[in-house]
Amino acid sequence: AIFLVYNDHATAFSLEMIPTFAIGTAAEFQPADEGYGPRPVPKVIGHPELASHIAQSVIQDDFDLTIVNKMDVDHGLTVPLSLMCGQVQAWPCPVIPFAVNVVQYPVPSGRRCFMLGQAIRRAVESYDQPLKVQIWGTGGMSHQLQGPRAGLINAAWDNKFLDRLIADPEGLSKVPHIDYVREAGSEGIELVMWLIARGAMSDQAPKVVHRFYHVPASNTAVGHLVLENQ
Repeated sequence: AIFLVYNDHATAFSLEMIPTFAIGTAAEFQPADEGYGPRPVPKVIGHPELASHIAQSVIQDDFDLTIVNKMDVDHGLTVPLSLMCGQVQAWPCPVIPFAVNVVQYPVPSGRRCFMLGQAIRRAVESYDQPLKVQIWGTGGMSHQLQGPRAGLINAAWDNKFLDRLIADPEGLSKVPHIDYVREAGSEGIELVMWLIARGAMSDQAPKVVHRFYHVPASNTAVGHLVLENQ
């Protein structure tokens, strides 16, 4: 199963209701219509049993989650799946959507996200069925889509973030929001979602399976990092 941390782009949620953390507990999730019709990707099959267990464990661990039994999922979730799986008739395993508000301030702190990841780790470890679970943190690296700094890319800051995410995630979690905005642009705050995935890993230094950084012909720097517990 994949526990996929992503941000909704005003598709499932709007300014009328903004959950800070929302876990999808449904059996399936349809690709959202983001203005041009639903994306031509498979529907997402959920894992209600594991999702409900995680919700129970994390909420009892003093983190407030919004439980969502029905929602459509947008490109924030399906693009990472397409990147990893390609064009397929069906996704290869169940996916638990976990939406984080990084669109409308106030957004959660890096520290809060890192500690939430640790709570998710405890939840997964306590699940009583044999299951391989991956935690995906998503979100663009440095980018700003509007204003005088539109098009901002800070490759040096991005790569330093990757360094610290591997070697010093707890220290990285203490970086304040203003540093993300100043160095990585207004949308660079999406990087706090990576800290949820990192917090869900072992406290020991991870094995770096894959690392990649690229600035494509767009306004968003792209980083990929695959880590395994030792």
